[in-house]
Amino acid sequence: MSFKLRAANVSDEPFLWEMLYLALFVPPGEPPLPRSVLRDPAIARYVQGWGMRRDDKGLVALVDTSLVGAAWLRWFPASDPGYGFVDESIPELAVAVLPGHRGKGIGSLLLERLLQGVPSTSLSCDPQNPAWRLYLRLGFKPLADGRKMLRTTPTGRIDPA
Repeated sequence: MSFKLRAANVSDEPFLWEMLYLALFVPPGEPPLPRSVLRDPAIARYVQGWGMRRDDKGLVALVDTSLVGAAWLRWFPASDPGYGFVDESIPELAVAVLPGHRGKGIGSLLLERLLQGVPSTSLSCDPQNPAWRLYLRLGFKPLADGRKMLRTTPTGRIDPA
């Protein structure tokens, strides 16, 4: 299967809402979250008004002409932090791939390409989430709270230790 990546744009916001819902981890055996969870301001902030902020950065993956995955970064102020907030200068990452396309390298490639040239990136992830292993493989380190992870390149200014 071949797929291609392109920059996410304003018209991708509806797809990013779907990806945000899929990115919300539900432990095995638990019922799915209601879609209304996306209206929670603490969650909605990751997509609401996508592409309208100067620093929004993201990629979408396509198989033929169908969107199958996305990864994106958003920066948040200390006065209104996201779940993976570490510092105002560090963007938070969100990523998801449609279930039928997982395990094919799409998520890895989305992240590798998106994070090129980004000195530091943070995220929030439950250690039970299968994506935890992907994040570790890509250089993210768990922080003291056990849910936040930070990836810092040699040019980054934050030491995750």
